[in-house]
Amino acid sequence: MLFALVLASSVAASNAFSQSSQAIQNSAAGPKNSSVAVVSPHPDPNWLSRRAKMYYQGAWGVDSFRVKYTESGEIVRFSYRVVDPEKATALNDKKAEPTLIDPQAGVSLVVPEVANIGKLRQSSTPKAGMTYWMAFSNVGRRVKRGDRVDVVIGHFRATGIEVE
Repeated sequence: MLFALVLASSVAASNAFSQSSQAIQNSAAGPKNSSVAVVSPHPDPNWLSRRAKMYYQGAWGVDSFRVKYTESGEIVRFSYRVVDPEKATALNDKKAEPTLIDPQAGVSLVVPEVANIGKLRQSSTPKAGMTYWMAFSNVGRRVKRGDRVDVVIGHFRATGIEVE
């Protein structure tokens, strides 16, 4: 009788442990019906898959995206490297208004214009191998390190870049 009681309690405890560990795994995986799931399988948060890198290089002539949070937090800097200057001209077009979108924070940042300087972005003719940047105003520090953001410049869109 005692043996049956110990056996039954160990089976019940085993089932409870199994169910709780499964619940933890399911909650860590997020909702099953989520339409957006960004997972970085690489230690570098801005690592692009080979397919994504080929797309951005082939369609837009750029790669090596980085979004960095400045020390003060008032500016978020986006940079990219040009591999094909002809295709990358769309990103340096002065008429295209860049926007940095942070869905988690629910904000859309713009490039500020400073008197006597102009827009805080590079808009010169792109050259292969050069890195270009633009700075977005983060007044109120709504965008934070670790957030995943999208950068839109005209028809160009880079998605899911982690803020460093």
